[in-house]
Amino acid sequence: MNSMDAVIVTGGSSGLGAAVVDAVSKAGGRPFVIDRRAPAGDVPWVECDLADTRAAEQATRKAIELAGGGVDGVVTAAGFDVPGALGDVPGEVWDRIVAVDLLATAAVIRAALPALKESHGGVVTIASTLGVKAVSDATAYCAAKFGVVGFTRALAAELAGDVDVTLIIPGGMRTKFFDEREERYKPGPDAKLNDPSNVAEAILFALRQPAGCSVRELVIAGETETSYP
Repeated sequence: MNSMDAVIVTGGSSGLGAAVVDAVSKAGGRPFVIDRRAPAGDVPWVECDLADTRAAEQATRKAIELAGGGVDGVVTAAGFDVPGALGDVPGEVWDRIVAVDLLATAAVIRAALPALKESHGGVVTIASTLGVKAVSDATAYCAAKFGVVGFTRALAAELAGDVDVTLIIPGGMRTKFFDEREERYKPGPDAKLNDPSNVAEAILFALRQPAGCSVRELVIAGETETSYP
């Protein structure tokens, strides 16, 4: 299996990111978090508002310094959404969704590329089933996650043979992602959401593939959800 020591996780203080941090730690790796809030426990972290892409680049370089100058993996798990009709979502909120979910993904990976190429490490980006199907009242989130899909596929072609690149397309998960939404945008009480630890284990699987083998894309969802319209 590929060696996996230092792994940068954006959004690692909660939700899927926190599940990835836990999975990496249990596997013997060293997670380093980039987030606005501190992660649980004594996990090393760099405070950053990922909507500021230049700050995201700086935070990534700082995380690599904390890791001793090298990194074996980057998981861009940070993301959020504020659903609503295009005319109802304030422009600054719409822009922030795209900045955090898409532009910060590229910024963090860009900053980590020299270290990843040196270690022949791996990148795992997090899209969504709303990155391959579109729904009403989600223009910003769909724009961002469709963008993550296209960005990751292009990046995989660009870095083939140098850095392993994996696109993860998760369905709905049991996290706090939905907590601050209006009731009409929250999953119903009978919604069959996936456990984020299941998705984290798939991310770990992608990062630990044998030399010469890459997992390019994985769709991971609750058993009743499909990624297709």
